[in-house]
Amino acid sequence: MSHYNVLNGYKLVATLLLLWFAFSAADKHTDPSHAAQHQEQTAHSSVGLDELVIVIQSQRNSYHARRGGQRKVEILQQAATLGQGVPVIILLHELSEYEGVWSILPMINKSEETTVTLAAVLQVLSRYQVQEEWFLGRRLHDNEASIIHHYAFSEDPISFGYPDPAAGWALSAPLLQRLAERLQHENLKSDFTIDLKHEIALYIWEEGNGPKLTAVPEFCTEQRDDCATTFTTYLPNCGDPVLKKDVFVAVKTCRKFHSERVPVVKATWEKDAGLLEYYSDVPDASIPTISLGVPNTERGHCGKTFAILRRFLSQTLPKADWLLIVDDDTLISLPRLRRLLRCYDPTEAVILGERYGYGLVQKGYSYSTGGAGMVLSRTAVSRLLSSGCSCYSDDAPDDMVLGRCFTALRVPITHSPLFHQARPNDYPETLISMHQAISFHKHWNINPVAVYRDWLQDAQPRDEL
Repeated sequence: MSHYNVLNGYKLVATLLLLWFAFSAADKHTDPSHAAQHQEQTAHSSVGLDELVIVIQSQRNSYHARRGGQRKVEILQQAATLGQGVPVIILLHELSEYEGVWSILPMINKSEETTVTLAAVLQVLSRYQVQEEWFLGRRLHDNEASIIHHYAFSEDPISFGYPDPAAGWALSAPLLQRLAERLQHENLKSDFTIDLKHEIALYIWEEGNGPKLTAVPEFCTEQRDDCATTFTTYLPNCGDPVLKKDVFVAVKTCRKFHSERVPVVKATWEKDAGLLEYYSDVPDASIPTISLGVPNTERGHCGKTFAILRRFLSQTLPKADWLLIVDDDTLISLPRLRRLLRCYDPTEAVILGERYGYGLVQKGYSYSTGGAGMVLSRTAVSRLLSSGCSCYSDDAPDDMVLGRCFTALRVPITHSPLFHQARPNDYPETLISMHQAISFHKHWNINPVAVYRDWLQDAQPRDEL
């Protein structure tokens, strides 16, 4: 594949998942003296900086593109201080026009917001024979069989490890070369990409024919003196949160869930909304709900979602910069969301949430999965409706249709790991995005009010207008 040409001749490829977001490192730069103290230790290393490829999984959204560029500059400044050569640094969003490059299927990929100490990285990598296949990173594992991993290793979920994207991960060149050849000659399935970190580990493991992840303690998410990579937060500080009146919240419900799910919303996060409406198949004054004239469907709900989009742009509602569409069994932290949205430009076409992919190996499309919550700027909604793109049926999957439409419009799906399509117990507790989460989805086999209290409810913020 042409994507791999830039990698030829390098002993090691550090696929440092410098996160899906580029926030906190602005606040934390590497001290050149710290890098210098490792220089003598790494001088004898079998890997030099000029034999290292760092791929930053940047995103095309202007905020993330800018932060990815800043990260690249910081790494090059470290390299100049060390004087041991210059690594190849790739911003993923610049590598291809195809939005699906974030997936394992069309190419091996990487990311944006982890702080890297180059000298320490070289010191870590020098422990591993570069002629061998290595898959290195901070090890995560499932504590119980998880729906988002298709219940893989259900008999012993702890036995399979996959990399923590916050800490970064690395592949040796022999492993990368074999994966490249495999991708060229293998007939890959063209279906869903859901959880990249788990799926790439499965692909590399190849049912026991490839290496398992080797845990590297210096790939860190918490600061320690021996860390080669560190991480602070997925949730940025870009200034004061956007105001409540700038976010319109649309809750999708239906008659059979009026007494079951809606009371949970009212008991948890509704109080944090400035503008909110419940959309159902029938009006119910006790909630109240609004009927948009779209009959309820058992799945998909595309007709209802497009009716919400049209209502959002109508004169009926106050003019808000952002639209949040959630299911009635979505739990969400609106204060954290408003803090996150300060980083984005509402005059730009933005669709934000947890990114999934469909048919990416066949030039398919990405989409923001609905259960985790979909956030759209007013500009994005306007571009979508002006394009004429629409549902092929009322029960078509709304999130996938939106993804297909935005792909046709060349509007990128912006990913945040703080949105979660499943419940907290479907993820490792050590995953850092869990503790700064914006959303979780589904009430099945949990106490949703307790989940909201334990995972999403912060100290009561001061009132905003």
